Amino acid sequence: MVTPLIPGPAHPAPHTPPRDGALSVWPASTVPLADGDLAVGGVSLTELADRFGTPVYLLDEAEVRARCRAYRDAFPETAVLYAAKAFLCRAMAHWAEEEGLGLDVCSAGELELAVTTGFPPEHIVLHGNAKSPYDLQTALRLGVGRIVIDSPSEIARLAVAVPEGSRQKVMVRVAPGIAAGGHAKVRTGTDDQKFGLSLTDGSAHHAIARILDQPRLELVGLHCHLGSQITSAKPYLAAVRRMVGLLARVRDQHGVTLPELDLGGGHGIAYRPGEPALDIAALGPRLRAELADGCAAAGLPVPRLIIEPGRAVVGPAGVALYRVLAVKRTGHRTFVAVDGGMSDNPRPALYGVRYAPRLVGRAGTAPPAPATVAGRHCEAGDVLAGEAELPGDIRPGDLLAVPVAGAYHLSMASGYNLVGRPPVVAVADGRARLLIRRESLDDIRGRDVGL
Repeated sequence: MVTPLIPGPAHPAPHTPPRDGALSVWPASTVPLADGDLAVGGVSLTELADRFGTPVYLLDEAEVRARCRAYRDAFPETAVLYAAKAFLCRAMAHWAEEEGLGLDVCSAGELELAVTTGFPPEHIVLHGNAKSPYDLQTALRLGVGRIVIDSPSEIARLAVAVPEGSRQKVMVRVAPGIAAGGHAKVRTGTDDQKFGLSLTDGSAHHAIARILDQPRLELVGLHCHLGSQITSAKPYLAAVRRMVGLLARVRDQHGVTLPELDLGGGHGIAYRPGEPALDIAALGPRLRAELADGCAAAGLPVPRLIIEPGRAVVGPAGVALYRVLAVKRTGHRTFVAVDGGMSDNPRPALYGVRYAPRLVGRAGTAPPAPATVAGRHCEAGDVLAGEAELPGDIRPGDLLAVPVAGAYHLSMASGYNLVGRPPVVAVADGRARLLIRRESLDDIRGRDVGL
């Protein structure tokens, strides 16, 4: 695998004027306009909703690129791979490549889309706890840079699939026994979940020994991923210590010094004003120092560091727009029903995620009051934002904007109730362009081929 691009000189942080605290989780380009409207990337949200309809997702291209550069600055001489599972389209792959990031994919679908867009396959790493034969065949056919082995059975399957006379670079995903993450369903560093091979019971070391005996597999490093929405550096520092210990054990027992260490991603972001977020500018130096100290103590050369941010790159760059369809007051609760829901954002139902929706397009005349922003789907759990503060005069036809909507919304979208998935629009320099069109009834009918 050719080394992903190494950043040049650090980029100076752009000057941004102070702004309304309620906009602290919005893209840096967000500007208030007259009549309660907002502009993102120089584009009015009400005009965008009128042009493309609702629901609609917008991505601030400048915000995505700035966040890619922030990672390159915080992690010099590190391979930064964008985690495509957060959100992937051809434009997103193009932006990541132009900003010097590699790519982390989890399926043949993600891999093929990236490569057919022109993304260099040698800068791509394939993950997955249950890779299909087609996933592995596609990775080998397209020349993916790394395959992360996640189970003992994958070792033999992959070794047989690699063509004779060639070698595939691989890593071993280790479960280091560290609990971290914003919700139990996204904690992946412990021994009691489906990802990785346990450091505690020796499964990881056993897999390493087996791989070293396979002439068609080239073990180049270790991988771990602790979970998602981690806002403290401490779990990552603990992971470095445990992974360095395993690197030293591999050296001592097998005489092999592995040159790479992948610490995954999971870097937490704020979804609402005042929430904590991981400080990546501080994390980078602390990780490098911990790694250097640990390797010096173990007599190891410092391995090349790899990280895999996804949510922290694209999440804060996205905004979802919905139109209010109904307002219902039941007892002491107010339900504001919109034209989207769990089919385009299942995260509140899955993880209890909380957002801060905002009325745009007009100024509310009544004081704010708690309201539940509900989706249109036939599930009581279809709630996009519980206990949201909205003007008391919210009414049908109003436009609601939900910030921090760039990650794990459309990538996890479903076809529930055959509503059709929303479009994605990029905004930059006062212009909007369609990246992904709205899924139509014709698209849905086209897949239904039986009678």
